[in-house]
Amino acid sequence: MAKSKEARRAGARLRTIALIGIDGSGKTTQARRLATALTGAGLPATYHRNAGGRRFLGRVARRLGRPDPQRLLGRTGLLVAESVLRWLAIAAARLSRLLTGRVAVMDRYSACQYASIRAHGGHRWERLARLGYRVFPRPQVTFLLTVDPAEAYRRIERRGTDHESMRYLTAADRAYRTLPEHHTFVVVDASGPADEVSRRIRDHVDGWLGAARAARAAGLPQAPERDRVPERDRAPVRV
Repeated sequence: MAKSKEARRAGARLRTIALIGIDGSGKTTQARRLATALTGAGLPATYHRNAGGRRFLGRVARRLGRPDPQRLLGRTGLLVAESVLRWLAIAAARLSRLLTGRVAVMDRYSACQYASIRAHGGHRWERLARLGYRVFPRPQVTFLLTVDPAEAYRRIERRGTDHESMRYLTAADRAYRTLPEHHTFVVVDASGPADEVSRRIRDHVDGWLGAARAARAAGLPQAPERDRVPERDRAPVRV
C-alpha cells in the first residue's frame, strides 16, 4: 500500500507548493528562495504573493485617522475584505499557472485565511470562507513555517513595514495548529537562520522531485489529477 502511494505520488507532476504560517515566520523570504531554486534546478517556477491586503488596508486606515484596518472596517468588514482580496489573488495565481505551465510557489494560501478568521474570533465566518475557497485544489506540498510568536513579533518590528500585536500572533499560531488540515502540512521549524530553513524546505522538495524523476526514468506514467493521493491520506511530516 505504501509503495503504491509512493509510486502514484512520484508519477504526479509538481504543480503547486504553498508556504503558510504566522506573520514573521519567513514565508515571503522562503517562497522567493524556493521559486528561484526550482527554476535554477530546471523546473521553472513562479512566486505568487497571495496577500489579503492587510498592509494596504492598514495604510488606508492610517491615512483616514484610524489606528488599524479593524477600527476602519470593523471585524466583519475586515474579514470579508481580506477573504475577497486573497481569493482574487489565489485565483490569479492559479490562472497564471494554467497559462504558463510553471510551478506555482504560493506565499500564503487558503489555510492562511481560515487561520486569520479563527485568530480574529470570527469562527462563524470560516464555513462561508471554506465554501468560497473550495474551488482551489490543495497544493501537492504545503509547508507550515513555525516560529515562536515572540520571535515573530521581533522580526516584524525589525522590518518596520507593518505591525502585529502579540495577542494576534499568539492567536494565529494556535489557529494554524488547530486547523483540520494541519496533519497534511509539512511542518518546518523556521526559528533558525534563513539559510537553514531554506535547506530544510529544499531537502523535502528534492526528495519529492527525486521520486518523480525516478518514476519517469522507470517509465511510469504521469498520474492524472483525479488519481493523485489526496492530502488527507498523507502522513504528517516534520522537517
